[in-house]
Amino acid sequence: MQFQRKTSSFGLSSLSKIIIKFFFIIVFFFIIIILIDKINFPTPEKSIEKIIPNENFKVVK
Repeated sequence: MQFQRKTSSFGLSSLSKIIIKFFFIIVFFFIIIILIDKINFPTPEKSIEKIIPNENFKVVK
């Protein structure tokens, strides 16, 4: 019979490891959202207006 050595230094259960990974993923996405929000995208200066003729409309009853 061979002895198996655990190399984990913290000894955390698998559930706590999953919770910690999930927490880091949530924090990562939160930081990404904040950084994207800080970007100042230019607003369009030209208004877009298109006239649609009545021929394209279909009457649905």
